[in-house]
Amino acid sequence: MYLDHIVHLVTKKPTEVVEEWKGNGFHAVIGGQHTRWGTYNALLYTKTSYIEWLALENEEIALNANHPLINLLLHDLKTKPGFGTVCIRTENIESLFNQLERKGIETSGVLHAERKTTSGLVRKWKMLFVREEISNDLPTPFFIEWQEDDEERYQLLQKDGTIVDSNLELTISTCEFHVRNPREVMDKWKNYFEIKEQDNQTLLLANTNLVFKKLETGEQERLACIYVNGHGKQEPIYYEQGTYCFCE
Repeated sequence: MYLDHIVHLVTKKPTEVVEEWKGNGFHAVIGGQHTRWGTYNALLYTKTSYIEWLALENEEIALNANHPLINLLLHDLKTKPGFGTVCIRTENIESLFNQLERKGIETSGVLHAERKTTSGLVRKWKMLFVREEISNDLPTPFFIEWQEDDEERYQLLQKDGTIVDSNLELTISTCEFHVRNPREVMDKWKNYFEIKEQDNQTLLLANTNLVFKKLETGEQERLACIYVNGHGKQEPIYYEQGTYCFCE
């Protein structure tokens, strides 16, 4: 399984996000609108995954969307912005749905989604969520299957300028989560998704390490920091309550 993207829930408009990250030397772009959800986004692609800065565009639509990711956004932005959750890419979401159901894990069922880009193109995908209450506990990753395979999708993204050469030099090497009981969360995710354990604080996706560290009591369990390789070593960027660390 691959990390597909990180969802960073933000208060700023996509135009502001793009301008600020371009100022930091990154090729970020405006993604587009999720018209049925009342949200819009900005994106930063890497070689095998990307960062999505997701913002609220129309609160009334969002409140009526009844969508797990939008419910998480509404919950978290009541207090502060920050990393919301991570998305894992699969090539057969129907098979994954059946696998989870056989284990007795209740899900959203396979959801169909789309986003209208600034150029008017409509991108489509399927999503799958583990059904759980939105809270301060760490959200379970959700899953995505894109309409195109990875090679075709990246070719289209390069063609429309979403991805340039500098994006392909970047990788998200590590996602660091802060949770009250790292062992419990790791065992849960291993059971749900059948991913390998490297050591007592690390699970392995094909393209990214998932590291779990102890959280002080009373704080929100969330992704706290991501490590990005390929932009050169520099001081971390603390952005909308999320920490971005950089390595060679």
